[in-house]
Amino acid sequence: MDSTFFLLFFIGLFSSFLGTLAGGGGIITLPAMMLVGIPIQVGIATNKFSSGIASFTSILYLIKNKLFSIRVMIQVIIIAFFGGTVGAILTSSVSEQTMNIVALILLVFALLITLKNKQLMNTVTNTNQVSSSWSRVAPFMIAVYDGGFGPGSSTFAIIHYLREKFAYVESAQLARVLNFGSCVGAFIIFYQTGYVQWEYAIALAIGSAIGTQIGLRALPRIPLKVARTLLLTIICLLIGQVVYKTF
Repeated sequence: MDSTFFLLFFIGLFSSFLGTLAGGGGIITLPAMMLVGIPIQVGIATNKFSSGIASFTSILYLIKNKLFSIRVMIQVIIIAFFGGTVGAILTSSVSEQTMNIVALILLVFALLITLKNKQLMNTVTNTNQVSSSWSRVAPFMIAVYDGGFGPGSSTFAIIHYLREKFAYVESAQLARVLNFGSCVGAFIIFYQTGYVQWEYAIALAIGSAIGTQIGLRALPRIPLKVARTLLLTIICLLIGQVVYKTF
């Protein structure tokens, strides 16, 4: 194994750990892969594979600990799968700059919501009820964005589930379920392009799976004040990254 394998392993581990806690793992993953000389198209396809594997291990963890009903998770996965597929298909017809502008608007909106409502992360509800129409439309749109582009998608998902009155821990866990569905849908499309480089994908996937498991176990131990600060920090970093890439 060469140094690139181990480098991608640690990139996957750290970015997935961060992404599990507050989203924003893409801040690290894609730029880091580009820095080691991996083309952006290969990086996106590789990231979808590794994120999908990592999120699948999240689902196994949630099933083992009976944190959500199977019905709820299947519902989220199916919606996200179709959204991720649509997003990957749209990628070929929508410019990166347009997606950056959309991401910037959504991130500023998410920042304002989080700053305005200090009690947002203190609410708790029945984690086996995701039944409103908005609970289906919003995850689909987030999955479309994730499948075609991705920066901040997990953060958007966390904000959405917080707005749906889930506690922060449950919101972050559901975000991983949504991420699995969108990544599977998008990967099927990206696989057809031939951009998947398996030596990169496997290294990143192993690191991502381990980082996700560490993050899931750390989530319940993080004080809400720290979690809110981390979430706000990630949103601000994402805004900075998108502004830099767009303007």
